[in-house]
Amino acid sequence: MSKNPNNNRFSWADGTTNRFGRSRLGKGLTTSNSNAKVIQPGQLRAPLSTPIETLARNVNLGLNSERSRGMMIERLRRQGITDERVLQAMMAVPRHLFVDEGLASRAYEDDALPIGYAQTISQPWVVARMIASLCEIRVPTKVLEVGAGCGYQTAVLAQLANEVYAIERIQGLYDLARIKMRDLSLTSRVRLSFADGMLGVPHAAPFDGIIVAAAGLKIPQTLLEQLAVGGRLIAPEGSATQRLVLIERTSMTTWQRKELESVRFVPLRAGTQL
Repeated sequence: MSKNPNNNRFSWADGTTNRFGRSRLGKGLTTSNSNAKVIQPGQLRAPLSTPIETLARNVNLGLNSERSRGMMIERLRRQGITDERVLQAMMAVPRHLFVDEGLASRAYEDDALPIGYAQTISQPWVVARMIASLCEIRVPTKVLEVGAGCGYQTAVLAQLANEVYAIERIQGLYDLARIKMRDLSLTSRVRLSFADGMLGVPHAAPFDGIIVAAAGLKIPQTLLEQLAVGGRLIAPEGSATQRLVLIERTSMTTWQRKELESVRFVPLRAGTQL
């Protein structure tokens, strides 16, 4: 659940220009110009979409999404992602299904997008980079994901690994991810749990790959211990300044560490949140 500070752009937040002059959106996000929907007690709710309107909107999104996903894949190639297995996995997962309907048109841009609870869905490049790093030597058979969020990265991992153990600490996001796994028929490959991700899943260890989607000051030793010998872990590390860190377990007592690109993720936290 990350964002690259140079790529996460909301151009309309600074206002727009039209034939009537400058718009007033430049005053910042408010409940009138953001995705927030505020209804006071006793206030009438907006009428629900009719089934035909909903169907037409979903069909349109589906058709546009396949084309947009293809453009996303080509952009990832230009950005240096060359593992065709990863690119095919990302092509197979409709990212627009994992964001709010109001942001669906932006789902295939290279941006981190809000998913609620002060969390974000990682930008496509970050997802591709992290998964490609796990798969560089071989595709892992069993993967642990810490910080499943809305489930997008989980779904991409499930296109590659036979078993994906995913942990989400926020109840609302866990519920959302569980629905998405069911809707995409991924429940046979994904074991999703509502728990403290910093503890990992000891009973299912060791894992061939571990991917952490939140940044701690250091990578928890508990997760390093759950990595199989020869397995790889990738995670962001740091606070104000963060870098992706790739760790390979070389023996039962040794790990090899390599620092990669600068990134920006939400903080890794212990415990759970209802």
